[in-house]
Amino acid sequence: MSRNALEMAEIANLIGDVSRANILAALIDGRALTALELSLAAHVTPQTASSHLAKLLGANLLAVEKQGRHRYYRLASKQVARTLEAIMALTADAPPRHRAKSRPDDELRTARMCYDHIAGRIGVGIADALIDCGHIVFEGDAGEVTDSGREFFAGLGIDLSAPVKSRRVFCRSCLDWSERRPHIAGRVGAEIAGMCIERQWLARNVASRVLTVTGQGRKMLPRAFGAYLLRSVL
Repeated sequence: MSRNALEMAEIANLIGDVSRANILAALIDGRALTALELSLAAHVTPQTASSHLAKLLGANLLAVEKQGRHRYYRLASKQVARTLEAIMALTADAPPRHRAKSRPDDELRTARMCYDHIAGRIGVGIADALIDCGHIVFEGDAGEVTDSGREFFAGLGIDLSAPVKSRRVFCRSCLDWSERRPHIAGRVGAEIAGMCIERQWLARNVASRVLTVTGQGRKMLPRAFGAYLLRSVL
């Protein structure tokens, strides 16, 4: 067995454990959570969660930050988040498990955080609208904001010309696991999500990565991104 194959199998084995998968899923929206919060998300005891966290830290899937007496765990990088989202996309083509859809399932499919950007029907709808208007162009995973797009974002109060300290990708597509089409990631996706949350068009759920469309959002999202784009979800 090649070294790459062995390392891939080791990572797959780590992610394949249900409890560890629950821990990773709880962090995919970019939040940092304590070991106790993650033990509750994984439905295991704090002692068992500590063992799982140690393994995930050892594989560089998680990072930990200390603040006073508390330790906060988060995904180690955006690449980890992308990998998890890609695995979720594969599950959409997996054999059915004969489990009825639940309200949380529907809420996740409507709108959710994918690390620091918007996913689900709302996220894909925004991407579709910006592509149709020629504001964003996708070619494979790469994304580009056109001149008209920069003017559009400036009109929303998003200044994409402002320099940032991080070396993050400016704009890229991210395959949406529930819609099987791309939503917008990178700095542009994060700016859109930040604006929608700051203006209270979308509200974050403290217990999950679900985003709730507010009454204000139902009015303003179509105005901002095109009246036609969200007809199927608002």
